[in-house]
Amino acid sequence: MAEPKKRLTSTRSGNRRSHLALKAAKLGKCPKCKEPIPSHQVCQICGTYKGEVVIELEKKNKKK
Repeated sequence: MAEPKKRLTSTRSGNRRSHLALKAAKLGKCPKCKEPIPSHQVCQICGTYKGEVVIELEKKNKKK
């Protein structure tokens, strides 16, 4: 098997691994309630997807 002639520096190793870092999730806005949500998913706040109500969520009305 081939063996490396010289030891790689930490800079070279770091540059090779630079694409392995975790990236922040890209969030879009819900067209109805304007809350940030992941794309292609139902809004957990208002229950809509592409402007149509998909999930009927209970409205929490606090009456005193």
